[in-house]
Amino acid sequence: MNPIIAGNWKMNKDPVESRALVQQLLELTGDVKNREIIIIPPFTSLSIVAELTRTSRIKLGAQNMYWERSGAYTGEISGVFLKSLGCDYVLIGHSERRHIMGETDEIINKKLKAALEIGLISIFCCGETEKEREDGRTEEVITRQLQHGLKDIEDQVHKMIIAYEPVWAIGTGKTATPQQAAEVHAFIRSRLQKQVAVLYGGSVKPDNVDALMSENEINGCLVGGASLKPESFARIVKFNR
Repeated sequence: MNPIIAGNWKMNKDPVESRALVQQLLELTGDVKNREIIIIPPFTSLSIVAELTRTSRIKLGAQNMYWERSGAYTGEISGVFLKSLGCDYVLIGHSERRHIMGETDEIINKKLKAALEIGLISIFCCGETEKEREDGRTEEVITRQLQHGLKDIEDQVHKMIIAYEPVWAIGTGKTATPQQAAEVHAFIRSRLQKQVAVLYGGSVKPDNVDALMSENEINGCLVGGASLKPESFARIVKFNR
């Protein structure tokens, strides 16, 4: 299994900025082998990024999708549209969708099921808040998120990627230690019956990626802010174990 490095741009980079970023990234990572590189831009840049990366090693993902294929759902995006644009991956259950947009485990489950039917590879996010960690509830929270999110589809989890993203480490500058992250990754695997890639997400940067990726339980990283600068993201892609 090649390590997976995914860059989630969140609500950043207009189409012009996206083109410039990808062009630089293609130059900086053109010699990279044995890495799965995924970039996840805003919806408005998907077509441009798809065009630029079509013949490259870089794969395309989307930040969200709705669970219905079409219909009167103003403002939502169908997974069928994403697939037709060239997306192979889609983020489901990111902590910002859960905690800012109010997505429940039940909604996430619907989206995971829809992605499977359409043939998109879900990057299914789970993780605890700082209060939940302090209260010793990390395993309880992740168990709930996995059980409810994967309801009726747990036997297909090998078709997905799991991303462990401690909420307290996202955009805060705090990072779980490699040992903390590895322990949770091992726990996630113990809850699942099939082989699955588990990524770490939470303030991943060029100066901590080597230590994180030295842990055998960590199969890759879901990168936020550091993916918005081509040099820093390229360094993360080229991590050293």
